[in-house]
Amino acid sequence: MPKFLQGDEREFESAAGAAINGRFLADEALVVAEVLDLARLPAADRAAIRQDAIRLVAAARGRREGKSGIEAFLQQYDLASQEGIVLMCLAEALLRIPDADTADRLIADKISTGQWSDYLGEADSLFVNASTWGLMLTGRLMRAPEVELRDPAGFLHRLVARLGEPVVRTAFRQAMRIMGHQFVMGRDVDEALARAGEGDAARYRYTYDMLGESALTAPDAERYLESYGAAIAAVGASVRAGSEPAAWPSISVKLSALHPRYEFGRGRQVLDELGPRIESLALKAKSAGIALTIDAEEADRLELSLRLLDRLLAHPALAGWDGLGLAVQAYLKRAPDVLRYLSRRARQRQARPNAAQVP
Repeated sequence: MPKFLQGDEREFESAAGAAINGRFLADEALVVAEVLDLARLPAADRAAIRQDAIRLVAAARGRREGKSGIEAFLQQYDLASQEGIVLMCLAEALLRIPDADTADRLIADKISTGQWSDYLGEADSLFVNASTWGLMLTGRLMRAPEVELRDPAGFLHRLVARLGEPVVRTAFRQAMRIMGHQFVMGRDVDEALARAGEGDAARYRYTYDMLGESALTAPDAERYLESYGAAIAAVGASVRAGSEPAAWPSISVKLSALHPRYEFGRGRQVLDELGPRIESLALKAKSAGIALTIDAEEADRLELSLRLLDRLLAHPALAGWDGLGLAVQAYLKRAPDVLRYLSRRARQRQARPNAAQVP
């Protein structure tokens, strides 16, 4: 546990905390050095991995039927990389508008007026994913220029002056379609399941993640609990009876959606109240013949997530079930310790947690 705990709070210490919190505030250089050492592979292995990656990329590009997605976006509008990043960030913000018609009218009405902040929040919040888009658009980690961060309206004025309003409006629509089709499987679980069963998509295994925010109230948490239960039933109905665990689809559960105060300071309350909820969902997933993945949360909630996972691992009715998963944030200082802890717990349970690493 972090050293700031005192008095009765120390009663909240756990095996998970003892295993992972030793490097809660560790020097980053030391942690990176350890991870780099773990990541080193023999030259022959590196060469083989590189060749496999080249073949996979070449095959994926070769199967593409016409230009689509991000490549088409860049080629069609001939945008500089920074402009592409800014447009994708703004289009991502536009997705928060509930329907396409309203978003389209907003684009048409506001693209040359500079009043975006009235609808999309502060400039900094618009570009929170700029580095991610930079990686996707250019293959390099990058950030939108400071001038665009400070003045997105000015950027739009310059872009409209150079390319023309019809082109920029169309670019916005295309950017929104990219995100809608490449990163969101469907508007509801039934639509997502239908799309997952089409064509080449049917060959893959999916984790279904319901987009949404954390619960702010107890009724919010109840609604999320009901939605997760319905999603488990729907996904379970799509699975062939007798499928091997490796072929099971998964439901990704956000614990902060199941409790309005999912925070370390309320740890005991969270374990008492949220524990039965996540147990009920795990039991439903087991009965439905699918997997259940506990999604990642903020770093200060990590120990709580592990304690809830331990509760599921110890549940008698879940013994022998290989469908339990946990998303591990691989960039955390404590990630190696988390993986070691999970590996040890899996051996103790004689099962395989369906651990998924996410960047």
